[in-house]
Amino acid sequence: MKPYDQVEILLVDDSPNDAELAMRALRKGGLANKLLWVKDGEEALDYLFREGQYAERGEGSPRLVFLDLKMPRVDGTQVLERIKQDARTRRIPVVIMTSSQEESDMIRSYDLGANSYVVKPLDFASMVDVVHQAGFYWLAVNKHPEGT
Repeated sequence: MKPYDQVEILLVDDSPNDAELAMRALRKGGLANKLLWVKDGEEALDYLFREGQYAERGEGSPRLVFLDLKMPRVDGTQVLERIKQDARTRRIPVVIMTSSQEESDMIRSYDLGANSYVVKPLDFASMVDVVHQAGFYWLAVNKHPEGT
């Protein structure tokens, strides 16, 4: 079994700094034991739909996706749209975690099925707190059907 067969959280962010802050926050809260960071939307889609380098990964989907909007190649709204249109992935909670405070980005994200929209805080302590709270809610508090 490959390590990415058991992913609970898929973190999709092209910023190494933001990704590192999010991973630290999840580790600090004890939520990062099964975490995979991918650097763009194309890699996220490959992972979710078992394509490209992830074609041989086992069954199962992450229990939570943290998704940035502004990324090269395939942006976050395209990833979100594909996740929510496919019966295999539509029930996965998707938390948009972005620097965009644009009302149009927020509206579009919710229209496409985002479960939450979080603007990335600028300071480390706030980022740790926000990511931890979001991860804890979606993994420990929120109830979801088996197999999703």
